[in-house]
Amino acid sequence: MMKRLAGFCMLMMILNGCGKGDNYIPEVPVNYTVTIQEFNIKAKNGVLLVADQGVAGLLIVNTAAGYRAYDRCSSVNPQQLCKITADDGGITATDPCTGAKFLLLDGSPQKAPAVRSLKAYRISLQGQQLLQVTN
Repeated sequence: MMKRLAGFCMLMMILNGCGKGDNYIPEVPVNYTVTIQEFNIKAKNGVLLVADQGVAGLLIVNTAAGYRAYDRCSSVNPQQLCKITADDGGITATDPCTGAKFLLLDGSPQKAPAVRSLKAYRISLQGQQLLQVTN
């Protein structure tokens, strides 16, 4: 409970410190681990949504090129903290607030008004059993 409260306070300070002209997703510490087995059980269409990590949660994707991890905070008006959602098929994600689309293979914008890619996090496979997401 205290960790969540501290994280929320830190997030609010970061967001309040950003000028209105800044449309960037703030830096917050991310250190999340999931087993491959848990990912396979919980993921839908190769996409796992993780709450309480990053700015607006994490979206971890299993692609043909390997695993990718993104913040769910849309890069369109990030101060609104609108959470992107994976589309059916797990190839693209949509910002429900603006209709912007992003390609989950690399986080790139695919449909206006998106012009910036999703915030990506480092993801590594440890011991062929664990996925570690960090920044």
